[in-house]
Amino acid sequence: MRLCVTCALLGLLFLTVLDSSECLQTSIRPDKDSTVKVSTELPLDQCAVCTVSGVNDTETSCTSSLSLVPEEEVKLLFNCSQPIEQAYTVMITRSIECTKDACSPTTGDTQPSILTEFTRTFTWDLKAPEKIVVSLNILGEGLLETTQPCSDGFPYSVTNGKDQTQYCRGGSVTTLDLPDKAVFSLQVKPNAPVESVLFQASAGPLKGRTMVVSVDSSTTVVVSRNRGEPECEVCSVDGSTRNCSPTEKTLTNVDKLSLEFSCPKPQDMYSMKMNKEISCTTSSCPPAAGEVDPELFKDFKRSLTWDISIPDKTVLTLDFPGGLKELAGAENCQDGHQYSVSTTKRDGKSKTNSYCKGGTVSQLNLLGATTTVTVEVPKDGELDPKLFTVKAAPRGGRMMSVTPDPETIITIRRLSDEPDCSVCRDKEPKQICNPKFLTLKDPTNTSVEFTCPQPQDVFDVEINREIDCTETSCSGNIVQAESSLFPDFNRTFTWDLKVVSTRAFQLDFPEPGMRQIPNGDTCPDGHTYSLVTYLRTGPANIGTFCKNGTVTTVLARYKGRMSLQVPGDRTLDPVDFKLNVGPETSMVAIVKVNLPRGVSSTGFISADYPGDFPDNQQMQWDFKVPGMHNYTMRFSDHRAPECLNNEVEVEYQKKDKKATKLTLTDPQPEHQQGDFSMVLKNCETNRTLEGLSLKYKVSLMRSGHPVLCAVDLTKHQGVSLQIQKVGSDPYCEMSIDSKVQEKINVAAGGKASLSFLDCPNEDVRLTASKVIACQNLASCSPTLLTVPKLDSCLPMPLHSFTWHITIPQDSTIDLRSLTGSLQQSLPGQECNKSSSLHVAEDDGSSLGEFCPSGVIKKVQVHANISVTASNRNFKKDMRTFLNVSFSQEIPETIIYRISPKMSSPTLLASPNWPEGMMPFSTVSWIVAVPSGYQANLQFLNITQPKCKDRHTAMKVKMLDQEEELMSRREDEQQEDKLLVPRSFYFNMSNCIPEEGQFGAVAKIVLQKNNNLLAILLGIAGAVVLLLIVLTVVCVVTKKKKQDKKNKEASIYIGKGNIFRPGDMHFTKSRSDNESHVYDSIDETMVYGHLLPDSSYADSLQDSYNGMQVDSYQTFTGPSDGELPVIKEPDYEPEMDQYKPFLAPSESFLPARPRTPIDRQDSLGFQDRRMVDNELYTFKSTGDMNTIRLSGADMEPQPILEESL
Repeated sequence: MRLCVTCALLGLLFLTVLDSSECLQTSIRPDKDSTVKVSTELPLDQCAVCTVSGVNDTETSCTSSLSLVPEEEVKLLFNCSQPIEQAYTVMITRSIECTKDACSPTTGDTQPSILTEFTRTFTWDLKAPEKIVVSLNILGEGLLETTQPCSDGFPYSVTNGKDQTQYCRGGSVTTLDLPDKAVFSLQVKPNAPVESVLFQASAGPLKGRTMVVSVDSSTTVVVSRNRGEPECEVCSVDGSTRNCSPTEKTLTNVDKLSLEFSCPKPQDMYSMKMNKEISCTTSSCPPAAGEVDPELFKDFKRSLTWDISIPDKTVLTLDFPGGLKELAGAENCQDGHQYSVSTTKRDGKSKTNSYCKGGTVSQLNLLGATTTVTVEVPKDGELDPKLFTVKAAPRGGRMMSVTPDPETIITIRRLSDEPDCSVCRDKEPKQICNPKFLTLKDPTNTSVEFTCPQPQDVFDVEINREIDCTETSCSGNIVQAESSLFPDFNRTFTWDLKVVSTRAFQLDFPEPGMRQIPNGDTCPDGHTYSLVTYLRTGPANIGTFCKNGTVTTVLARYKGRMSLQVPGDRTLDPVDFKLNVGPETSMVAIVKVNLPRGVSSTGFISADYPGDFPDNQQMQWDFKVPGMHNYTMRFSDHRAPECLNNEVEVEYQKKDKKATKLTLTDPQPEHQQGDFSMVLKNCETNRTLEGLSLKYKVSLMRSGHPVLCAVDLTKHQGVSLQIQKVGSDPYCEMSIDSKVQEKINVAAGGKASLSFLDCPNEDVRLTASKVIACQNLASCSPTLLTVPKLDSCLPMPLHSFTWHITIPQDSTIDLRSLTGSLQQSLPGQECNKSSSLHVAEDDGSSLGEFCPSGVIKKVQVHANISVTASNRNFKKDMRTFLNVSFSQEIPETIIYRISPKMSSPTLLASPNWPEGMMPFSTVSWIVAVPSGYQANLQFLNITQPKCKDRHTAMKVKMLDQEEELMSRREDEQQEDKLLVPRSFYFNMSNCIPEEGQFGAVAKIVLQKNNNLLAILLGIAGAVVLLLIVLTVVCVVTKKKKQDKKNKEASIYIGKGNIFRPGDMHFTKSRSDNESHVYDSIDETMVYGHLLPDSSYADSLQDSYNGMQVDSYQTFTGPSDGELPVIKEPDYEPEMDQYKPFLAPSESFLPARPRTPIDRQDSLGFQDRRMVDNELYTFKSTGDMNTIRLSGADMEPQPILEESL
């Protein structure tokens, strides 16, 4: 053996990867029939065991685990960064194979000198034939079975299947009998000496265990093998007779019977069940105790059962010395001793309770026909010879004398099935018993007997009295001051009240009154009152009441029942209410309430709540409100029915004032003063559905000191204010001009005096709005969206400001940011809430959230819109938000003008994304692609509907071409990407969806355009196009010089009706037929441009009901004054106006309802095919709308970057 110093050189040769701190080299030779395994759990780069070989020990092979060959010498090198004593373990394994009478080898040799520097485990695997046991005789000190670590560091263990037993030295165990496949092992610490031989091994037949048992005739013992345990035979030996079973043996009425098991420890494989029977008479039970032999199968797991039967009308008493503790649910006893008591009645129903030792339950009185007591005892559990005592006695009942009052009916009813008990009337032999109920009516002394000792746990009692009233009074007291009848039973006192059919009975409660609670609840003092009235449609529960409340009187119509429920553990203490005859009424009930002073909230419910209020009925509440207090009605829960006739109403009535009729959903009275009545009226309902129900509260508070504010909006044109409550504070009261309102509106240009009473700022929301109306496009100037400074007396901050922008039908709203561009808030490019603006159409459909600094240069909307700014401090942030201007009508609903950034992708989303576009709406994006770049258009998300009318369309085309790069409907496959070389239009058009919605998100990524050939072709195409345009201009100019006729002409019809664009009598549109083209015009029919009298246009509006004709009528001159001069500038191409993809007659766009007149059919239509003449007709006194139809005019116009 060489230490680290001597093997350092060798380590350099083969362990250069190790940072060695310790090493050891040694040579070993394992014994014959032994297997040595050396291993480490550390990684190989930290610790290794190597074999050394070759000339001068220069060859090595390293690993983390190495098994050595018996009787072969090997040189090992251990090199580890950790202490080697702790880093390596050595397992030395031997096998001992036995026949039925011998083993080889016969001793447990250890080879003590092998690898003593490490922790070693010596293991012997035992092999033996079936039913042969291997006996290991321990040499030296005996062994001690334990579960604790061994103090001397020599732990032994025996493993048999899944079971493992630990031993230490210094015990009395000198022989271990082990079965086949058992393993015996010893673990030794480093450098600890170990004997060379630990034991001697021998083999022999498996030795079982023999027991002698005695079982009496009333006891049955069953010994059975546990499921899954190894085979072990049990035999009973009676003289020369031997009876064996591999699984079970039943014993009864045996004396000193020899019982043999074929396994040495049958207590680990078998359990014992014992059953005894006890038959009782009405007075005794032989035997009188649950007795057991504590030593019988003591080391087995035992289950002891006693079946006890008793005759009818007998009570069984079980006494448990030491007491028991009842278990709840699946709880188990810690010591393993568990008791179960099961009682079975004569009808077959049973009940089981479980207990543990050591509780307060020392006695059980049982009434069932059969009782089973089971005691579960763990192995080696200690038992007392007498576990319990048994007594039987005639069932103890309870007898009492009862004398009902006159006109009183006493009914005794059973509450539960347990225990077995009957109620009987009179005595034997005339006694009549009933297990369910008994009724007493005669006002005579009656004997009542219960067949169980505690009948108050089984029965309850109802004491009913009928009271008939005349038209003016009711006779007799309502409630006795104290009742001695059934004092420990649950009692229900009922009074059936009846008056003449046209009157109501009136119940007056003493001060302070009664408090209404939800039906089904109980009162804290146990005295719970309820009132039911009987209608033609059935009973109606008016309500449930407790003492100390606000209800002073209840009136109910004609006939009803008042009930008082008192539990058996409470002394009767009733409210001394009075019964009187009330007035005539059509109400189901009238409840009178005195509301208390101070802050309070009192709840009430409608009849039969939460069920249905009766059809076509009314219920009234009369509230008395103390002075200097405000009340508020709060409907906390209500359900409206489906009415077949009439409607549900809530009517409020104050003295000398007109009644207020509301619905359940209307705002109810708030912060009002004075006494009032509320009437709930039901309709005739659809009874197959849920009906009317109402739960509400009346809140009361003292009057406070309001905050006053005079608002003057005359200095802010078009600005209006809205104030509403958003908090849950029921005491906040707002008023405008002394009128309490839930929501306050101050109209534009108005003045108002506002008052706020007990309204925290966080519970009140102030919003403002301004209307910007453009009546005429020519007179509308650009407007900046700014927030005006409101009156400083308003106590709450401004929450949001909204601009409502309206335009004529032939106009468009243009939105621009003062920063130069806008950004739409989309997933991935969200706007900051404090700087975003919400844009929506006037019908509420959202167009999106926008904020400054984006890629949108301008947004054009052909609709009335609203712009809302919120989530900001308006006092500090008074900046201008947007620049709003107005322009000519566009064919789309919305047009976005986009200038994508070269540094980042640009996202486009349809309006109101992720919701869909509005039906028949259109949106276009005009995208300006910089020179030298091309746009990669990617469609990230498209949702298509199922169209009911027409189709959706998605189209892309370049600005300077008519040809479409893409055109897809909802039923066509959509491309994922599209490469567009220049500036382009992207258009989306919706249908009328049947289901689903239409929307899309697209992304634009700019890419450098390096295609030189495409650039050259584009330049060549532009030159050719320029030559064509010059040629056309020359031809047109020459033609105009040849025509010397008047340049402008108009048709004038002095009287009568001109044609209307809506009268479509032509089979073709004007753009398709030649109805507006004239071969020649008589010179006498042509007039000049001087039409100074404007009355012509006015008269034209009055006579605008004719139809379109093709004939020319002779002009005779104006009949009512000179004509006005109409001057219109020559047409110039508009560079900043989007032109639709198709001609209007061929467009896929749906007709816009707000513009019924097509352009080519309008009275302002201009046709250049009339050579040099211009034909004008007068549609209005406004500006003329020039539209081009000639082929030359439809040529694509050059696109300028400034127009984008």
